[in-house]
Amino acid sequence: MNVSISGHHISVTEAMDTAVREKLVKVERHFDQIQSIQVILSLDNSGANDGGQKTHKAEAIMRVSGQEMFVQACEDDMYKAINEMADKLDRQVRKYKTRQERKKTQGAGRDHRYEDLTTDDVASVV
Repeated sequence: MNVSISGHHISVTEAMDTAVREKLVKVERHFDQIQSIQVILSLDNSGANDGGQKTHKAEAIMRVSGQEMFVQACEDDMYKAINEMADKLDRQVRKYKTRQERKKTQGAGRDHRYEDLTTDDVASVV
């Protein structure tokens, strides 16, 4: 799995890098067919000028075969944002994996073309 971590208006410290990689191990444990994950950690100062809080944001774009998944988490602390981002990504991965397994089991057992046909219809088709 290729993990890319970058910062926007913030320098990514070694502690942040380690925190992100540790959290993404849980995601990889649930689904091993991940091609790449791009994580962007950013700091939004727009509310800080008028006495508001600075917002820490963690975003991730994960690529699996045929699909991209995007998650975003905003918190007042960067490590909280990283934790929330990893949890959201984990939920999306489990949901994607469940959908893939359902498709596999539904398509394996039956031939859907002849499902609604009566015996007379089957005889005319064959």
